[in-house]
Amino acid sequence: MYKVIRKILFLQAPEAIHYRAMKWLQWAYRLAPSRFLLKRLFTIKDSRLERELWGIKFLNPVGLGAGFDKDARWTNELACLGFGFVEIGTLTPKAQPGNPAPRLFRLPSDKALINRMGFNNGGAEVAAIRLKHRKERIIIGGNIGKNKVTANEDAASDYIAAFKALHDVVDYFVVNVSSPNTPGLRELQEKAPLAALLKELKVLNANYAQPKPILLKIAPDLTEGQLDDIISIVQEVALDGIVATNTTLDRSSLQTETAEVDAIGAGGLSGLPLRARATEVIRYIHEKSAGKIPIIAVGGIFTAADALEKLAAGAVLVQVYTGFIYEGPGIVKSICEGLLAHHAHETMSSENPAR
Repeated sequence: MYKVIRKILFLQAPEAIHYRAMKWLQWAYRLAPSRFLLKRLFTIKDSRLERELWGIKFLNPVGLGAGFDKDARWTNELACLGFGFVEIGTLTPKAQPGNPAPRLFRLPSDKALINRMGFNNGGAEVAAIRLKHRKERIIIGGNIGKNKVTANEDAASDYIAAFKALHDVVDYFVVNVSSPNTPGLRELQEKAPLAALLKELKVLNANYAQPKPILLKIAPDLTEGQLDDIISIVQEVALDGIVATNTTLDRSSLQTETAEVDAIGAGGLSGLPLRARATEVIRYIHEKSAGKIPIIAVGGIFTAADALEKLAAGAVLVQVYTGFIYEGPGIVKSICEGLLAHHAHETMSSENPAR
């Protein structure tokens, strides 16, 4: 059914239909019968899906990645679609419009997206007000970044301001230094500036009566040497985990015509072409850290098999974004059903070993 609906949705510009579709979901949420139906259709509750990390109980391990609900406008509605958690943002201290449109593009033959949104958002304080008054008690991650006009040497002040604004209304934080769409941002992934930034946030966090977990979101385009630096910093600073990975600048594995890709221009690529590289990065971090760094996996997750691949590589939770666009609102339920089927198979195998 969704494949038919998707064809109609894909006739419209990506960013425009994004907001239009979420407006429809808002209407459905306002009516008690349709809200009940949404939860009944798309939510699975099973103790075997539950995960506990950083003292937080996740009802299932499938979350929505940052970028979809930048301003925490739709957390109530998204909770009805079965997500175990929703990561909002990236949020900056001050509102900013982002890059000029068009800035979001579909590559259907690759099941991919290219975006150069540029941290368009209404500011962390406005999002915090929405979260304070939300109705559904879903786990919320706060993805924070710096404003485009803020120089890298002053970046820490932006992250600190966003952190303070959101601290009381999110369950964990993600420090985004890996978006390719804010000029110079990825330079903050270098060892010295990254360590300094994370140490400042850790000191600030320790001053709260209830400190929140802080994770780092990294790019898939890092070398092994750079990943080694990331692992070293995360362990040195005692960070709570890593989100792997952000979008990629690599275009080498695309089926879409080169001329079409070139016409789109700059931006981060997400979706199925990112799956293998994201898994490689997760496996590398997991093995190099002896499994001591919790990893949230994102990148090319469309099916239960994709999620299981990430979990087998060392992830503890997974997030979807582009897969949600292509597979539709049933993606969380489908993945959770696949995880339960895998769990049942593993249990049967362990109880009945081959003789």
